[in-house]
Amino acid sequence: MTEQSSNGPPRWRLTGDWFDVCKCAIPCPCTFAQEPTTGDCEGVLAWHIREGSFGDVRLDGLNVVMVASFTGNVWTNTHSDPKAAIFLDERADDDQRGALGAIFGGQAGGWPREFVEMFHGEMQGMDFAPITVEVDDDLASWRAEVPGRVTAAAEALTGPTTAQGARVQTSNAPGAEVGPGQVATWGRATTDRADAFGFAWDRSGKSSKHFPFDWSGPD
Repeated sequence: MTEQSSNGPPRWRLTGDWFDVCKCAIPCPCTFAQEPTTGDCEGVLAWHIREGSFGDVRLDGLNVVMVASFTGNVWTNTHSDPKAAIFLDERADDDQRGALGAIFGGQAGGWPREFVEMFHGEMQGMDFAPITVEVDDDLASWRAEVPGRVTAAAEALTGPTTAQGARVQTSNAPGAEVGPGQVATWGRATTDRADAFGFAWDRSGKSSKHFPFDWSGPD
């Protein structure tokens, strides 16, 4: 069991896959640090931890899903009515649950703390649930599901001038939700559905993107 020292949480690091589906047109303006397409946004965010540790607690293979909404521009701190709810992987044991809560709640520092402080959302709920996350190795598609509550799926964006197997990508995004230094791969949502904690929508054909993430803390 990892115990926090009197100076705060232990050293930790997570690497893996992050993606979202949302109501914005393609490409989502939020990733370019602009206001959402219709002035407000709502969607699903998913994290798959490929490798992770929180002190001596291993977090490999665990998943996290969030549903969220807001109005305005998060990146300029001119947004309003931010709301979120989170699902943590039910496979996590007590120590892993504590670690996930500390990291994704921002208490363990690193990029999650910066994002939580910037978004400052009103939490609508939290639950431990079965979560499935699938990401193709070639980023042709990605998918997440909390059965009966959230489904998010997308296919890589393509078009008549895109080379077969090539991906539409953005580097140095000014509004990268996972923090600086990662490359966005753009997609089109095939399913964006939520029915949980007061969030309810069902749509397809809007924006999606995949980012790898590499976080550490507590710095």
